[in-house]
Amino acid sequence: MAGGAVKYRHLSRDSAHRRALLRNLVTSLIEHESIQTTWPKAKEAQRWAEKLITMGKKNTEASRQKAQGMIFTNGGVALSKVFGDLATRYASRPGGYTRVLRIEPAKEDQAPSAILELVDGPKDMRMALTAKTIANLRAKAEERGETEMRINDMTAHNVQKVTRFREGGEEALEAMVQKFEALLEEDDEGVEELPKKKHVYPKQERSRG
Repeated sequence: MAGGAVKYRHLSRDSAHRRALLRNLVTSLIEHESIQTTWPKAKEAQRWAEKLITMGKKNTEASRQKAQGMIFTNGGVALSKVFGDLATRYASRPGGYTRVLRIEPAKEDQAPSAILELVDGPKDMRMALTAKTIANLRAKAEERGETEMRINDMTAHNVQKVTRFREGGEEALEAMVQKFEALLEEDDEGVEELPKKKHVYPKQERSRG
């Protein structure tokens, strides 16, 4: 990039409207831990959120003043969370405080959609998906009469990702796995095996020449 200028998405808005949009998105992210928007907006808001949380970890007067210009204060709730809960949550994490997950748009003519979330929090989708995968793997191992489940490299990688910097990460993951296991047991209770599906119509006989 010429002159070292930072390239960013304009999001079809002028500078003032773009800034207001990003402030709104990032404020919602901080307050709710997860937001759904278009892919371009999610990626640009992610950059803002990463900078904002880094400022919270620095916790200086200068960083606090800069942070006030990046989010809507809403009575100070979001700002307090950045410099309080989130600074503590991510104290040992060198970066990567957020995650963007691409999802299918509700309608075919809509722009690509995404979920932007704070990692290691109560709404961490990768944590939930990993826990659900492990619960299913354990159930399949039990059906086969095996004492240990078979886990592939991707699942092992996800386990490491969701527990590495989370305080009590392994315990939290196991607790969520057990919740999914309980749901699987509830689904199985009272379910009778159905007879094999029969053809509604008889097969067509081949015409004889």
